Amino acid sequence: MTQAIPYLDLVAQMAPIRAEINEAIARTLDNCSFCLGPDVARFEKNFASYCGVKHAVAFNSGTSALHVAMRLLDLQPGDEVITTPFTFIATSWAVVYTGAKPVFVDICDDSFTLDPGQVEKAITAKTKAILPVHLYGHPADLDPLLAVAARHGLPLVEDAAQAHGAVYKGRTIGSFGQTACFSFYPGKNLGAYGEGGALVTNQDALAARAKSLREHGSTQRYYHDEIGYNYRMEGIQGAVLDVKLKYLAHWTVERRRVAKKYLELLAGVPVQLPREVGDAHSAWHLFVIRTPKRDELKKHLEAHKIGCALHYPMPLHLQKCFASLGYKAGAFPVAERAARECLSLPIYPELTNDQIACVCQVVRDFFK
Repeated sequence: MTQAIPYLDLVAQMAPIRAEINEAIARTLDNCSFCLGPDVARFEKNFASYCGVKHAVAFNSGTSALHVAMRLLDLQPGDEVITTPFTFIATSWAVVYTGAKPVFVDICDDSFTLDPGQVEKAITAKTKAILPVHLYGHPADLDPLLAVAARHGLPLVEDAAQAHGAVYKGRTIGSFGQTACFSFYPGKNLGAYGEGGALVTNQDALAARAKSLREHGSTQRYYHDEIGYNYRMEGIQGAVLDVKLKYLAHWTVERRRVAKKYLELLAGVPVQLPREVGDAHSAWHLFVIRTPKRDELKKHLEAHKIGCALHYPMPLHLQKCFASLGYKAGAFPVAERAARECLSLPIYPELTNDQIACVCQVVRDFFK
């Protein structure tokens, strides 16, 4: 019988650092710094340094960080933001929350990220920003996207929710756009013990405004300069994240080991394997294979007690909530085919070579 291999094993991640985590949480409790406070401030400083930027502003979720990034653009109803239809829906929620409209363009077949050529064709007088997603941990092709943005005088905002530790042309993801947003949902490469997010930027004024917006639009208590939100990070999450940040580089190396082993053992299997495109180094948040027999393969893996997942089975332009945008099936064929074919295999730093071999053997057996 095949050994049970979970899709994600947070217990294995926590075990070796549990004492250090407990000590950090105890310090937060002793200080009663439950909302923002010194632990969050320390994490903000260290995460900004990790990303190679001046400022990191911590939030209660990645969705909140994205929302504030859109607020910093001063979007108005009727404005348009060009983004991808193939990602988690929070990317587009952030646009809609401001009253603006997400305008979708298709993705590249090899990297699953925004197709720069399609972006330029979609720009109109109403376009106010470009919002690429570094999907599955693989950087979007930023040079041509930034060139398009520059030609049209548009800011670029990075959705880096899945890309902690990814590198594009020698630079850490998060340092390219006007702002970049990260999620610290527990399953992310850098995950909190609850919800969390961050906005990073090199611009002092944007960082200051982001801090105000996350705290009820206030820079002085009980005085409110603009409509804001309660988007503050909890102190315990800041403490946990600051401990885990020290291990992120090592965990990224281990994720790359896992991906390399998968690529080696699945060579020759009739599936489309993920790959790093151009001068991009993925953080390997997910390891996603593609096959027209995706649903049958998923059932086969689950029957052999191997965890797997779908990222994402329904592209955004076909979601019921976006029916008013008027997109129809066939609008973005690359994204739609990816949604039909993509299957995520287990990938995390603690996954052993024997476990990887087991997963690959079950995949091979299916195609036999």
